[in-house]
Amino acid sequence: MERTLIILKPDAVQRGLSGTILSRFEEKGLKLVAMKLMKIDRGLAERHYAPHKGKPFYPGLIDYVTSGPVVVLVLEGLNAIAVARKMMGATFGFNAEPGTIRGDWGLSKTFNLIHGSDAPESAAAEISLYFKPEEILGYERPIDRWVYDMSAGSPQ
Repeated sequence: MERTLIILKPDAVQRGLSGTILSRFEEKGLKLVAMKLMKIDRGLAERHYAPHKGKPFYPGLIDYVTSGPVVVLVLEGLNAIAVARKMMGATFGFNAEPGTIRGDWGLSKTFNLIHGSDAPESAAAEISLYFKPEEILGYERPIDRWVYDMSAGSPQ
């Protein structure tokens, strides 16, 4: 099973979309293993988005993500990163397909509602910025046998 970091950014929280977005991930079958409501301070934002430092959009991104409360969560599932990114849709809401999070609720180029890790390595690094290992819960869900075909002995 793979884990991914998801951040419901300030615009998602301010627009009251947090529960609806979280429901989409849970209804898909991804398991919520950690979650918190917080305000990201500038130092944490700069560490998180360090790979983008020096790019023209970087200062605005830091201002945006620190502008209000966010919901930070860790989702777990088979191919969780690819599944979550597909559900999020294209980065800019006006380019995102209907049925995706950004396609259904996004219009802005800069306010794009959600962040999701893009690879297992970045997911591990990002998760460690926001959560201590003991804050991530491992548990069994009875529905997992209906989410995944386990007939071969491992999730399919």
